[in-house]
Amino acid sequence: MENETIGYGQYCPISRALDLLGERWSLLIMRDLLTGTTRFNDLARGLPGLSRSLLVKRLRRFERAGLVEKMGSRYLLTEAGRELEPILFGLGAWGARWTFGDPEPEELDPDLLVWWMHTRLDTSSFPGKRQVLGVRFTDEPKRYWIVVESGDASVCDTDPGFPVDVLITSDVSTLYQVWLGRVPLHHAVRTGRVEFLGPSALTRHMGTVLRLSPVA
Repeated sequence: MENETIGYGQYCPISRALDLLGERWSLLIMRDLLTGTTRFNDLARGLPGLSRSLLVKRLRRFERAGLVEKMGSRYLLTEAGRELEPILFGLGAWGARWTFGDPEPEELDPDLLVWWMHTRLDTSSFPGKRQVLGVRFTDEPKRYWIVVESGDASVCDTDPGFPVDVLITSDVSTLYQVWLGRVPLHHAVRTGRVEFLGPSALTRHMGTVLRLSPVA
């Protein structure tokens, strides 16, 4: 196994940056911190291929380097960490233009997609203090419910027992591509690849309720 403690041995700012951020998973952890995830368990859930022990190791290194500060149970970006935003999302823009083809089957994780989606919902156009969105994939037997209580969203994979306001139906690949901005939502709806089932007073707002990924 490659020794991660060995740097590039070059006196160069790019080399120094890669010593800190070039390790596996580092930029994806930073991506999630930059998009508002602050708690360890939420970071772990959004990075299902990353072991919790390695996540601890990466976060501790970020702390020592002054990229994050741990405040209670939260990891908050410092000025140095926040200044990575244009760099990281610039890399995302480059990837979207030059490397972003159709998804591979092993990249399509419905649990992760619904988890990502729930962090970007805006149900302020819906009435009441509680809104429930159901998610049903046509090619995945598992069902999901996103419950928003006074603006705070959570994901359930068992029926929470509340009436569903709008049911979102799609195949996993299409909803991934809509979420990441590769397929326009209006096109997916018009072609029947995404359906919103519920009262028209609510479904007509879904274009603003489903805010896309920050890298879309």
